[in-house]
Amino acid sequence: MNTSVAWINQYLDPPASAHEQADLLTRAGFPVESREDVRVPDGTTDVRQDIELTSNRGDCLSHIGLAREIAAVSGRRLKLPTPSPKPSGPTASSVARVTNREPDLCPLYLARIIRGVKVGPSPAWLANRLIARGDIPRNNIVDASNFVLFELGQPTHVFDLAKLLNPGKPEIIVRRAHANEPFLPIGEGEKEIKLSTDDLVIADAQRAVAIAGVKGGALTAVTNSTTDILIEIATFAPTTVRNTGRRLGIASDSAYRFERGVHPGQLESAADRIVELILQLCGGTLCKDTLSAGKPIPPQRQISLRPDRARAILGIPITDQQMTDALSRLGFLHKAAKGAISCSIPYPRIDIEREIDLIEEVGRIHGLDHIPIADSIPIRVAPPQPYELAQRAVNDALVGMGYIETVTHSLIAENEAAAFLPPGPGFQLTRLAEQRIVADPILRPSIIPSLLRVFALNRDNGVPSVQLFETASTFAQLSGGDQKSIERVNLAFLHPAADAQHAIRQARGVIDRLVQIVLGNDVKIEVEPTTRLPWFTSWGAGAIKLNNQILGTFGMLSPSVTSIFGVADPLLTAEIGLPEHYHRYPPLSQARALPSFPAIERDVSAIVDDSLAWVEVKSAVASLRLAHLEAIEFITTFRGKQIGAGKKSLTLRARFRAPDRTLRHDEVDPQIASLISTLQKQFHAEIRK
Repeated sequence: MNTSVAWINQYLDPPASAHEQADLLTRAGFPVESREDVRVPDGTTDVRQDIELTSNRGDCLSHIGLAREIAAVSGRRLKLPTPSPKPSGPTASSVARVTNREPDLCPLYLARIIRGVKVGPSPAWLANRLIARGDIPRNNIVDASNFVLFELGQPTHVFDLAKLLNPGKPEIIVRRAHANEPFLPIGEGEKEIKLSTDDLVIADAQRAVAIAGVKGGALTAVTNSTTDILIEIATFAPTTVRNTGRRLGIASDSAYRFERGVHPGQLESAADRIVELILQLCGGTLCKDTLSAGKPIPPQRQISLRPDRARAILGIPITDQQMTDALSRLGFLHKAAKGAISCSIPYPRIDIEREIDLIEEVGRIHGLDHIPIADSIPIRVAPPQPYELAQRAVNDALVGMGYIETVTHSLIAENEAAAFLPPGPGFQLTRLAEQRIVADPILRPSIIPSLLRVFALNRDNGVPSVQLFETASTFAQLSGGDQKSIERVNLAFLHPAADAQHAIRQARGVIDRLVQIVLGNDVKIEVEPTTRLPWFTSWGAGAIKLNNQILGTFGMLSPSVTSIFGVADPLLTAEIGLPEHYHRYPPLSQARALPSFPAIERDVSAIVDDSLAWVEVKSAVASLRLAHLEAIEFITTFRGKQIGAGKKSLTLRARFRAPDRTLRHDEVDPQIASLISTLQKQFHAEIRK
């Protein structure tokens, strides 16, 4: 924030030089970014200093706020204005009225009315203050509003009362904007903009006359012919101001302060200050009473500070009296309680919420340089957590299999994201409201498009067969009224698939191995064919199930999807939610004795319909409950002219073993015969010799 040294000194006794102000503010936690000498119209030289402020200290976005910090650190006396304007006109309610339809977004709206003002140039003292800070004087009405903004940190706005339209008396209405409602901002060269129903506006009976907390309107602006004015002193929800300002690309000093929070309890004193200034500068008659609409002002927060706790945390022998002195200099009213100091928090200090915040204030004002710094600090390195260990193990395994890890941005283009949005009405893309993000405005619903981008870039640079993987967040937004967002961390990998069958088996092997690393060898996954995901081909995709829950999917990418990224190569990819199980790492291992007797294995090759899935065959064989059957395994699939169109040869292996003896082949033959019979009857299979 740009400040004037002379302006800050207006509130300090004794005054402080520019160097002293910079040093004291730095000690208080507000370092000076830059400084320059400024020549003001009366011929004197002032010093402009740019003070760096943290986002939680909106109370210091003002000259009085910074003067209070200087006084608290240095022991100077703080001199505050004590306005007391004298109303002599009719009641304000007989001249205009205020309606607040959105008290949650506008907790309090105050309006004062002055009639018979004379608009003209500001006096030299006021122009000097604004110029020294870096602003351009406009007229005495606008300059008074800006003066209060930078003196107290309270935004205000002034309307020409005669320009507020209404069949009866003028009315101010706080409401949401209508869809595509037109609005012309104040300022030279401004163009009409369209508002949305998410925007909060200040309106008269017919139109929006200001964007709440962001920008005033040109249609009700004060001009040299203005005689009657309505002064707005209000507070608005920070998120509303921030979202509207960013969507419309409008920034203002008022919005900057509303975004950081303005407490309703400070409005009345700010109203008195601006009214007194305008009466002093412009003349006129102040109407009695204040037009007010909104919620009751919340009481001041009461927070207790335990001195012993403060001494333990700060590590210095600071007395109770020193604590209360520090708090008093910051404007905290306090009284002694049993073993504690009970503090009333000033309205502007919305950053003070807990005891630790008060302890920080005591330490800051007492002097952080008084806190001793040890020559050495004993540190015990925390052991790696299960999540970290699991991710290392998974990454090491993938690298060992020839994959390369990528780190990509979570924002992608809309057409890329739309290709990976799950079908159905349940989900929609998550779009960022930030207007500056044009090329890639969507939070990715899948990691796969990011991997495709990297694959395309490598191929274009002469690396056509790279294998990639990444662990990252994906985002989706539920359709419906609540627009709930979902973030999930997934693991995805991608590799070329010139031989589709080999690529599918490779992917299945990779997934099996990764699941075993995280969950152990006893955990088995199942694969079911799926056709519901449009980015996969209709024949080469599977859903991975773990304990009857979908863990993820894998399959051949559809050419219509890869073409979006300029890739024509056949690719296989998988995306699984394995990271949500990393907390279970390492898996428990259990030793088992090796089999004491050999097994008998029989391979069976059957010609079946090409559409038949292995999971159906495995389920049918398992349902037979064949005696001594230890395992049923998939071996291979063969397609060719000798098999016939629409057919495939599926080879499986059945393994039989008895725990107490060696099986004879004649004991296994009936089981194999039953298996073959089931394949023939249930799937119309032709058994190959």
